[in-house]
Amino acid sequence: MRWTGSHVELRDIEIYLTLAEELHFGRTAERLHVTQPRVSHVVKKMERRIGGVLFERSSRHVALTPLGARLRDDLAAVRTDLQASLDRASRTARGSTEVLRLGMVSWNTDELRPVFQAFGHQHPGRELQIRSLSFADPFGPLRAGTVDVALLWLPVREPDLTVGPTVFTEPVVLALSATHPLAEKDSVSYEDLANEVMIGGVTPDYWREAIVPARTPSGRPLAVGPTVTNFEQMLPILATGEAISPVHAHGIRYARRDDISYVPIQDAPIARWALIWCTADDNHLVQALAKTVLEHGPLSL
Repeated sequence: MRWTGSHVELRDIEIYLTLAEELHFGRTAERLHVTQPRVSHVVKKMERRIGGVLFERSSRHVALTPLGARLRDDLAAVRTDLQASLDRASRTARGSTEVLRLGMVSWNTDELRPVFQAFGHQHPGRELQIRSLSFADPFGPLRAGTVDVALLWLPVREPDLTVGPTVFTEPVVLALSATHPLAEKDSVSYEDLANEVMIGGVTPDYWREAIVPARTPSGRPLAVGPTVTNFEQMLPILATGEAISPVHAHGIRYARRDDISYVPIQDAPIARWALIWCTADDNHLVQALAKTVLEHGPLSL
């Protein structure tokens, strides 16, 4: 990588990003096995080239300036793209052992084993690896190249992502403390949730609202309380009664607890889970998994 008028090594970028994380010249030098003067030299070189201060620094304090924070974010994106490119090249070079990384926010890998096993039988020498995805950033790993394909509930309305075949369908139920008054009901409606606090954290909004609407059918807003990034983090919040949440029904089988109840939501649509991948990164392994899913699904769970 070259900037007009000066040469910037990839190592310089790594030094800058590490300093932006550590905010300490000594720890940065120790972590990267370089000298403190080398770290200082890199920062000064970048500041001269850019014409602005990247770090506010004193004998006791190091902090990013707004300009420095912007450069950190831009260079972090460059590093992510580079790592994804190297990973893809490495997988290609392995030849006989191709790896397909599947990102999931759900827990039900055992129920999906027939599909996974069929993929393995149909494509010997190709390995399917499972990676956990966050509710807060379900599409980021696809765009960063850290997963090749994801299994997500629908709808997914992202212009750069392809919605593939449906893998399985399942009901939506209400998860709540076993001592909550609604836990005694045979079923509830979304209207019954108007005075309750919902668990938040799922983004983007349209994706969250597929399972947790912003309003009841009559238009009353649903309050949002504590936020989480995965289903496991929901469990203590549900158990103590701090908040409640509609969840996908596989939670009944994979997170059964005496202090948490699951009640059917009578007006909740059936949830559909599908394969999602970056349109620009479509490849033969993704298509092979999609073909297997078409042959064996959608499963009804």
